[in-house]
Amino acid sequence: MAYDYEYLKKEVLALTAIDLNCYKEKQMKRRIDTLISKHKIEGYDKYVQGLRSDKALFDEFVNYITINVSEFYRNPEQWKFMDEKVIPELISKFGKSLKIWSAACSTGDEPYSLVMALSKHLPLNSIKIYATDLDKQVIAKAKVGLYAEKSVESVPADLKSKYFTKVGPSYKIADEIKARVEFKEHNLLKDTYPTDYHMIVCRNVLIYFTEEAKDEVFRKYFNSLAKGGVLFIGSTEQIINYKEIGYERKNSFFYQKP
Repeated sequence: MAYDYEYLKKEVLALTAIDLNCYKEKQMKRRIDTLISKHKIEGYDKYVQGLRSDKALFDEFVNYITINVSEFYRNPEQWKFMDEKVIPELISKFGKSLKIWSAACSTGDEPYSLVMALSKHLPLNSIKIYATDLDKQVIAKAKVGLYAEKSVESVPADLKSKYFTKVGPSYKIADEIKARVEFKEHNLLKDTYPTDYHMIVCRNVLIYFTEEAKDEVFRKYFNSLAKGGVLFIGSTEQIINYKEIGYERKNSFFYQKP
């Protein structure tokens, strides 16, 4: 039997529920081949055997193929628009108990940024963010809440001094911010989506997906939003067929369900 990339995709789906068909093949195959060669493993069949028997190898693989590049307040001008326009509109429309989902939340930078952004408009005890990611390792890191200096450099100075403590070269997020986020594992390409959300934030993740997978996810987000709800996407992304799906565009990165 030829143990080719098709074989690997089939075995990975069975082992992890991650469908590699939904990722751009050339890019993903290169990443996986680099990982395999790092361990000096010969062939996909031997690597699959390792994934089955070696928990450390398995965890490393999941962590490696799920893209975890994140930082607080990434693209600050977009967060400014959210602070000045989007959040006040959502509060006036839906009240103070906003349902917000941070999808593919990685190491927690984004959901914690959301809590801090909302704290300028609402009391902390009324804020609740539902945050999900495919990778349980990054969720574990998010729950620890310890970040490198580069991750927090875009946090507004007043919020940084209020909600972060310096621990050696790193910054620890305050427990009162962490308490406002509920983390769960969730596979965007496989699992059921929650419903009636007032805002969904999913940024700079879908660029790694095929066009078909992207379209499917954007449609599912549309169905997950309440009427009048808003989707916030990344600066590297766009929804070309947003009108066809049903969205109205508020600006380049915010799309609303009418």
